[in-house]
Amino acid sequence: MIDEVQRVPDWSKVIKGLWDRSLRNKKHLKVVLLGSSSLSIQRGLSESLAGRFELTIVPHWGFHECQREFNYTLDEWLIWGGYPGAEAYRRQDARWRSYLTNSIVDAVIGRDILTQKVVRNPALFRQAFAIACAYPAQEISYSKLLGQLQDAGNTDLVKSYLELYEGTFLLFSIQKYARKLRISKSSTPKLILGCPALANLALGIDYVSSSEGKGRVFESAVGLDLLRISGGEVFWWRDGDDKVDFIFKMQRQLFAVEVKSGRRKRTGGIEAFLKIEKSAVPCFITLENYSEFSSDPARYLLERC
Repeated sequence: MIDEVQRVPDWSKVIKGLWDRSLRNKKHLKVVLLGSSSLSIQRGLSESLAGRFELTIVPHWGFHECQREFNYTLDEWLIWGGYPGAEAYRRQDARWRSYLTNSIVDAVIGRDILTQKVVRNPALFRQAFAIACAYPAQEISYSKLLGQLQDAGNTDLVKSYLELYEGTFLLFSIQKYARKLRISKSSTPKLILGCPALANLALGIDYVSSSEGKGRVFESAVGLDLLRISGGEVFWWRDGDDKVDFIFKMQRQLFAVEVKSGRRKRTGGIEAFLKIEKSAVPCFITLENYSEFSSDPARYLLERC
């Protein structure tokens, strides 16, 4: 087991040489490579270790982990959850924000992204991330995001930024469900945060604790659980006033997932979607059943919906 393997110069070539040598010598090894620089790890794997690895992604801490280790309630997790290192400052708002900003967000953006990728304006890149985190589980057009940046550019710039955030598991964007791939790819994205704490960092505890804010963050958390299911695809859907929070696709199965948090929303979206996709399975995730759902989302969809 080798930790922080990305610190070794040309680490993937070194590992490849050692691995191939072990095969020639008929040594059956089990090798685990760990690294906190996700972009460096992913690039090394794709460049020279094709066919020689299995990628295991270790995401931010989920509700069950924070509940087990720190006795979090769901409400507390939606405000503070995701980073175990921040637990020591949970009740100290200023220190908590300083820790998350300096030790997590700035470190990941500065070390993982800006040292691995060419970004023309690093200050703008950081600003874009802060703006995007203010829209958990919301559909927001690339042009609207661009309009809030203090610089001229085009929508391709925003798209490239979102792809870089996704590469470090900070922020994800999902597309609208459509039978035609071209329509889906060109749709407005819906933003999903890598962990609930990022909403608190961007919007403040008063908003996240409100009915509106809690509903948004909870919906984002459900979307993140769906994104973690191996082999699945996650979308959103809307047709006029009818909408479904998430459409989850796995092979030939479709699940229409509606998130219920007490926040007032239009109803009838799932019924409208089922008229289009008659084989889709409806599923409702609430604050009451979230604990069971989040412990094993794939199993929950298959057995409870």
